[in-house]
Formats: sequence, C-alpha cells, structure tokens
Amino acid sequence: MTAPITLYYWPTPNGHKISVALEELDLPYEVSLVDIGRGAQFEPAFLQIAPNNRIPALTDRDGPDGQPVSLFESGAILQYLARKTGRLYGEGARGQIEVEQWLMWQMGGVGPMAGQANHFLRYAPEMDPPQILPYAQDRYRREVGRLYGVLDRRLADRPFVAGEALSIADIAIWAWARAWKKQQQDISDKPHFSAWLDRLSARPAFIKGVALAAEARQAKLDKTAIENLYKR
Repeated sequence: MTAPITLYYWPTPNGHKISVALEELDLPYEVSLVDIGRGAQFEPAFLQIAPNNRIPALTDRDGPDGQPVSLFESGAILQYLARKTGRLYGEGARGQIEVEQWLMWQMGGVGPMAGQANHFLRYAPEMDPPQILPYAQDRYRREVGRLYGVLDRRLADRPFVAGEALSIADIAIWAWARAWKKQQQDISDKPHFSAWLDRLSARPAFIKGVALAAEARQAKLDKTAIENLYKR
C-alpha cells in the first residue's frame, strides 16, 4: 500500500491549491496543520521542510526512485503531483506548455496581486495603528481586476484555462479567484470568468479541498496573528 503524502497545511488560498489537487488526483494524504496565526511556520522542524516559512509544504515518502522527498512552494508542489500521477498537466508537449504558462501567470500575478489587495483592503486597516492607504488599495484592486479581465477573455472559447481539460493551472488560479468579493471586484462584466468559477466550485474535489480544516481559521485576526503574519 502506498504511504500517504503528508501535507503541511493551513486553510488559505495557497493551502487550498494542494488540498484540492490531492482530492482531484485521489491521492492518499494526511494533514499536519501549521497554524500560521500562532507562528508555527517559524518552528525549526517546519523550516527544515519549508525554509521560506510559508505553507503549503509536502512530504512524499514514495518520491522519485521510491525515496522520500519534501517540497515547498505551491506551484512546484502542483507540478510534482501532476508529474507523479500523469494527470492535470495537459496532453503532450504543447498541452504542458499551456498549463505551465498559466500556472506561472498565477504564481507571478494573480496570487501576489490578490494577496496584496487582501492585505491592504482587509488587514492593514485592522492594524494598530490602522493602516488605511488609499493608493495601495486602489493599485492592487485595479491590478486584480485587470488580471481577471485577462482570464475572462482567455475563457471565452474554452472551458478551462489550458484548453478542454481541467489542469493544475485552473486549481491554482481558482484558489485565489474564488475570493473575488474580498478583493472588492465586480465580475458582472466577466461572464466567462464567472461561469468558470461556478463550474469548478461545483466539483466535489474542490468542495472537499476548501472544507479541509476550515473551522481552524480565525474569522478575524487578533494582534498576535497579525504580528506573526505580517511583521516577522
């Protein structure tokens, strides 16, 4: 029997990328919760696996050549899981190119920009003293909107970002895009994007992936959590 993968996880968009992928790929896994609001990401044992003190991370005891392997960075983990299973990575070299470029688009664009929008719109105003920065709020809100416009146009003639089949690129983008309301976006003029969100959100693996340990996350960050997330 294949040993379960260990997922080092907290219920955040980047964590959801991997929990959803593991569910879609039907891979056995166990969860090790890393409470980032309490600073667990800075513990020495976790830093041995994820030196950048960020979740998610993963350990696969049945890695390449049957030897254990640990990975950090959500994009790298998604690529690893897709290669391991031969699924969600496109058909042939051209299909893989499509998947990889949209995965990198998420890693370099949607994730960082949506993360900054989330920070300046939701969390910075709750800091002590409050940090209400209209320039930063407007900049990141607008950039997220621009990126979602790119995605809407991409989806105008295909059901998934890389073509006719679901891929790790869809999973990576969806994990952040599903929070469009928190990013203060209006998607009424993005019908293809909206329909894509609905299609993915209805998939059982996506539902189960985002439900994983959802109750563990604080509805509102306290001073300690803000300190651990943004000032260390």
